[in-house]
Amino acid sequence: MLGTILTTLLAVLGTLAGSVVTGRYQRRSAEQAERATRGEALRRDRLAAVTELAAAISDHRTAMWVRGDATLKGDAPDRLADLRSRSHQTRSAITRPLVTLRVLITDPAVRQAADAMVTATHALRGADTDTETLARAREEALARHDHFVDLAAAYLGA
Repeated sequence: MLGTILTTLLAVLGTLAGSVVTGRYQRRSAEQAERATRGEALRRDRLAAVTELAAAISDHRTAMWVRGDATLKGDAPDRLADLRSRSHQTRSAITRPLVTLRVLITDPAVRQAADAMVTATHALRGADTDTETLARAREEALARHDHFVDLAAAYLGA
């Protein structure tokens, strides 16, 4: 009788121990899966922030180039007013993705490259003194854009 009780007790303890081990294993697996899912979501959000900022900068750079070129050609005042309005819209469109990037990406090199890209693009505004100056400013903005994209790609492991 005592042997049967001990055998039963050992079986119950073994079952409980097995349940505890299985539960811990399942919890650890679920936590790892959750971390992986969160990590992938963060990577997607970071990639979206980089992409949106790069696109917004490209739009603004184009708007500033067209505006500067129109100014140098002496286009009609109403056309210049339209182009100025367009460049204000594209400049404003930079704010949201820039803030998103700064919240999601804390890497100083990527942030610095983003800031340099934005600054170089904004510098097109004062570069409409002659075609050569405007073209140099555009080339600098393009180079800063490419540098930002390359750094962000390395950071994201793309």
